[in-house]
Amino acid sequence: MREPRAAWPRRVEDPPQPPLAPVPAGHVAVTAIGHASFLIRIADGPTLLTDPVWSERASPFAWAGPRRARAPGLAFEALPPIDAVLISHNHYDHCDLPTLARLARRSAPPPVVTGLGNAGLIARSGLSAITELDWWDSHTLPGGTRLTYLPMRHGSARTVRDRCRTLWGGFAIETPSGARIFFCGDTAWGPHLVDIGARLGPFAVALLPIGAYDPRWFMSSVHVDPDEAVAMHHAIRARTSIAMHFGVFQLTREPIGEPVERLLAARGKADFRVPGFGETLVLPL
Repeated sequence: MREPRAAWPRRVEDPPQPPLAPVPAGHVAVTAIGHASFLIRIADGPTLLTDPVWSERASPFAWAGPRRARAPGLAFEALPPIDAVLISHNHYDHCDLPTLARLARRSAPPPVVTGLGNAGLIARSGLSAITELDWWDSHTLPGGTRLTYLPMRHGSARTVRDRCRTLWGGFAIETPSGARIFFCGDTAWGPHLVDIGARLGPFAVALLPIGAYDPRWFMSSVHVDPDEAVAMHHAIRARTSIAMHFGVFQLTREPIGEPVERLLAARGKADFRVPGFGETLVLPL
């Protein structure tokens, strides 16, 4: 008999956070918007936006599909100018066309960097400066920050007929000074993480998923659980990791608070932080 999905609250109200402040020299400011959406502001470098989703549902429909349990941690109108948007893959909880269309309507529409095969979909939002990368390919932004697209164990699909026809992955963000930031997207555990750590680590900051893992017999091939997220922190050689992919969209059956509880129990002495929604962590590079 299948176990039922845990009941999530219909809405969680998070405390307000202070407005964005300037980033001190030698640091990065990482603002947790929710799920895999982060605002990354690098001092004397670019401002990046990862997998932005401001829509109410992670779904092709406005009336069905996973609904937000909490509002985005930063109002869309509060976003500063964006130098690049990083899209890890085309799943609805990571690639949201209505949000990308809002970015396209800004006075300075940002360029997008993503995996192979995703440009046609993203162009439907109105964004036109789109760079596709294969695994291990790099793209350098104006000012010298280099983005490397990384292999992950996951997949892609927008319908039942296009499974794994476009590429999925994560990103290494390397500043001209050599400091590195890791953004996972989605992944299952595997030796590719040790390879990333050996080839591109250490990472000053890593954004790692901890949720959407139950039942393991099914989800272990596409998502890490909190214990594996801690192993991932060590495998990629991260100094500080920030938890993501939890507490917003109910994609699997675990309770809303379980990923954080399990992470706190598993992290030991690892510097693996759980941000508040809308919180900005200012970390040295």
